Amino acid sequence: MEDTKQKIIDAAIAVFNDDQSAPLEKVADRASITRRTLHRYFKDRGELVAACRKDICKRCGDAIATALQRTESPLAQLEQLLYAGIDCGVKYAFFHKLHNSRDHAHRTDDDCMKYDAMREHVLQVITQLQDKAIVTKHLTAEWIYALFTGVVNTAVKADMAGIVAKQSQKQFAWLSFSRAVGA
Repeated sequence: MEDTKQKIIDAAIAVFNDDQSAPLEKVADRASITRRTLHRYFKDRGELVAACRKDICKRCGDAIATALQRTESPLAQLEQLLYAGIDCGVKYAFFHKLHNSRDHAHRTDDDCMKYDAMREHVLQVITQLQDKAIVTKHLTAEWIYALFTGVVNTAVKADMAGIVAKQSQKQFAWLSFSRAVGA
């Protein structure tokens, strides 16, 4: 049962990342189940999106914590954070979209706090690198963060389109990002 539930959540994240208003039939098709089966696990779209947020918070939060623990070097941490975002893939992209959409009412609930914490970790590392003149100060930390999420999204899209070999994906992403920010 848990496998089916996770399969639905993963399918919903992928579908809603492309189109947040996609019908639940599309989610069911992506998960290779019927709409009826989907509703055995989730009563409506709101409950499914809430489950997606919870799953994303857990997985991406864990990936970011692991990335930060791997090394104490801020530059290596930034690289590992980029890789963690890529490893989270569509989950990271969707989480970012959810929290930056026009109709998002930022709250102090668990998923907003976790998103803010993830964002703050990246911004802190960027600021540390700017203070050490490793990353350019000609760009704001917020701009660099926007670029960071853009590189993650590009890597996710390239992977989904099959236009880059899996083993080259992170290398290409880091090369592009690090050169853009002067790392």
